Amino acid sequence: MTEATIPAQAAPSAAESGPMVRAENVHKSFGHLEVLRGVDLEVRAGEVCCVLGPSGSGKSTFLRCINHLEKINAGRIWVDGELVGYRERGGKLYELREKEVVAQRRSIGMVFQRFNLFPHMTALENVIEAPLRVRREPAAVARQRGIELLDRVGLASKLNAYPGQLSGGQQQRVAIARALAMQPKVMLFDEPTSALDPELVGEVLDVMKDLARDGMTMIVVTHEIGFAREVGDSLVFMDGGVVVESGPPREVIANPRHERTQAFLAKVL
Repeated sequence: MTEATIPAQAAPSAAESGPMVRAENVHKSFGHLEVLRGVDLEVRAGEVCCVLGPSGSGKSTFLRCINHLEKINAGRIWVDGELVGYRERGGKLYELREKEVVAQRRSIGMVFQRFNLFPHMTALENVIEAPLRVRREPAAVARQRGIELLDRVGLASKLNAYPGQLSGGQQQRVAIARALAMQPKVMLFDEPTSALDPELVGEVLDVMKDLARDGMTMIVVTHEIGFAREVGDSLVFMDGGVVVESGPPREVIANPRHERTQAFLAKVL
């Protein structure tokens, strides 16, 4: 277990009715490039938080820090009251072993810009792979849930189709079903429609809207302003590695306070 250089700090109890995701003063650098410069964020259970911002603002990096795909250089991130990637002992923080980090990731689903499906596996096989390998679920249980999830995302007729036989929108819906198969507490979406042809965007957003209606906690990095306005409970605008402005989506979109937010929205609306 590697000792971290991040100073220790008291974590909130998971028993408290605190936020599902909490980030405090998160910093991340790649060499001399400081990508995140003190990000604070709270997302409560059942809330949909939409994150907007220009390319290079740190949105995707921050999302990857939430499930420790990127190691932070300073600050704290908790999911459901549990410190992500570290353990505190004797007043110091220690980085968790990879096996422990993988266990934490089971409760954090992630959907990427690119679908990252296994090309040699069918849609159903892609969905049930992690439950079988990671959760050690019985094959019959994993298969039944996989069928139900593919039906949920509108792909009941594509169980045995391979990724190469599916459209981009269908592949992304399989990726969403795959993330849901691990029964996560929170879902992270990293610009899930950015790689899709415009006519395929709607089918993916419809699935995400259904998840929101069902009470799934979601953090969505997106440029889909309409989705943020309609579905989001909160909106965060990032630029230069910091949160510039946040608030209710309709309020921020209609009446942005910060001139940087105003300039960005003027270009995308």
